[in-house]
Amino acid sequence: MPKNQSIFITKIFHFSSAHFLTDYHGKCENLHGHNYKLEITVKGDMQKNGMVIDFAILKKIVKENIIEKLDHKNLNDLFKNPSAENICIWIWEELENKFDKNINLHEIKLWETENNCVIYKK
Repeated sequence: MPKNQSIFITKIFHFSSAHFLTDYHGKCENLHGHNYKLEITVKGDMQKNGMVIDFAILKKIVKENIIEKLDHKNLNDLFKNPSAENICIWIWEELENKFDKNINLHEIKLWETENNCVIYKK
């Protein structure tokens, strides 16, 4: 593989949480839950072992830093206004510096329902 070409690695996670929106008038101002789908994409150069990052390492980092904090929780206990957008930005901030120097967080995609998602990348 030519040098200086990034490869993108994505792993999908799921978690369930409850929340209500604090600056919203409509059904979502009431307590309700979602089965979230979270896609984490990192980028980097292929290493000598033929991988950018071991999927098991990516899973461990996301599970410890994100899933364990959000799964089966009331998100209002963690966020002032737990909109999908605010949750997605928080996930980015939690993960941004958790990878080796040759791995960069590229994109976070948070699905609140099967039809609605937020994408965040810098």
